[in-house]
Amino acid sequence: MSHDLTRGEGPWPWLAAGSVALSLLMLGALLVLLAGRGLGHFWPAPVALVELENGRWLAGEAVKEARLPGAEGSGTRGRERLYRTANRDLDDGIWTWVALETIADVGYPDELVVLERRRWGDFIGRLMAVERDGRPLGEGKSAWTVLQARLVELEVLRDEQARLRRKTIMPLAARLATGPDAEASRDLARANAQLRELRAEMGRDRLVLESADGRRLEQPLVEVVRAWRPNAMSPVEKLAAWGQGVWRFLAEGPRAANTAGGVWPAIFGTVLMVLLMSVLVTPFGVLAAIYLNEVAHQGRFTRLVRIAVRNLAGVPSIVYGVFGLGVFVHGIGGSLDAWFFEEALPSPTFGTGGLLWASLTLALLTLPVVIVATEEGLARIPDQQREGALALGATRLEMLTRVVLPMATPAMLTGLILAVARAAGEVAPLMLVGVAKLAPQVPVDGDFPFLHLERKFMHLGYHIFDTAFHGGDVQAALPLVYATALLLVLVILVLNLTAIFLRHHLKVRHGALPRV
Repeated sequence: MSHDLTRGEGPWPWLAAGSVALSLLMLGALLVLLAGRGLGHFWPAPVALVELENGRWLAGEAVKEARLPGAEGSGTRGRERLYRTANRDLDDGIWTWVALETIADVGYPDELVVLERRRWGDFIGRLMAVERDGRPLGEGKSAWTVLQARLVELEVLRDEQARLRRKTIMPLAARLATGPDAEASRDLARANAQLRELRAEMGRDRLVLESADGRRLEQPLVEVVRAWRPNAMSPVEKLAAWGQGVWRFLAEGPRAANTAGGVWPAIFGTVLMVLLMSVLVTPFGVLAAIYLNEVAHQGRFTRLVRIAVRNLAGVPSIVYGVFGLGVFVHGIGGSLDAWFFEEALPSPTFGTGGLLWASLTLALLTLPVVIVATEEGLARIPDQQREGALALGATRLEMLTRVVLPMATPAMLTGLILAVARAAGEVAPLMLVGVAKLAPQVPVDGDFPFLHLERKFMHLGYHIFDTAFHGGDVQAALPLVYATALLLVLVILVLNLTAIFLRHHLKVRHGALPRV
């Protein structure tokens, strides 16, 4: 049968195709915007040394240009440029607007250094010397080579410090929490002594820095995360630095009130919450759909139940958050604390927001989607399939489990795909039932029961909201907002593609029903 468009069909097929093309174009533009603004943040931008007509010097990364309100004329007149000058501890700010007509000269010297620090944000200026215990290890040009070597050694000490805390101090502290233990106390004292020695070793080095206008600053090396000279880097070196920056963003935890560092706890929390939600919502949604379509009498009451289920899909998500707070957290969680964790009260264990209650709340939110999609799949299965199975001697249960459900599995996975897409991006209910601004400890560890459902967790959607609206410097946090938004889209895409591939496999295995 030919599917060529004819004149009798009018413009509607072309309008439909145009709408699809426009939707795909808008989606592509969104992804390009997120990728460009987000991933571009990790590229080492050149640092300009700017001399102004009044004799002032500044160094920074050019961000954007704008025309002053009411300004007239062409060229540089009436325009100004925004520089990210960093050095918050010296200038009480990291942004400087400069009128283009006041700029006398702009250069890009190789010796300008950018330091990423744990406190005060980045530093932009010159490295004058590296000192240990007050004695210089390197000065002038040799200071940069010494700094690179010391940063490598410092990273080794940091790893050793983290390993000592994770494998020795925390287990010993957990043993002592259960009761007095003389051997554990001695071991903990030795471990704390080793930790103090590591801290003393890490704190021996200091950097002597100089800003573009000649102000000196002494910087403890232990507060420096990494250092680079963007003007002296080749394209290959910049690409390697970009890759390292993206990896740190994916593998590290957040710093500086979520305006620096990475989002690994948020990635882990988002994926784990969605997986738990899927495990909880799928069996209940499928069983409800089977009852409504295969078991219940098809009368007025069943129709009212279907209408109610479809209406629940349109309830605002914050309402589900309020329900989860009242029923799951305060109701069920408070009762569990009174029954099993009375010795820990008044500090709640399950009577506060956590991973379990967030997953249950989102399972309740997405339950109508799974029910409707599964029921639609069950309704498409011809009655002859059921009658044929029963005629061959199968019981009603065997007919449901061996004939109907395998053929409806693709529809179930379609409902799960829609549920994952909605749940992964929800933020409003999570603010009431367990998400946290900062939870560097993920809910999974090596201590029994390994998966701690009572713990709070981080979520990519809430991380975007908190970084964009609750940070002290929105302009500085904006690139991380774009990068996190792109990451959230990719996480949802990966989860959905997994379900789509599984659905395709089941369609091929059990045979796809033709569309009616």
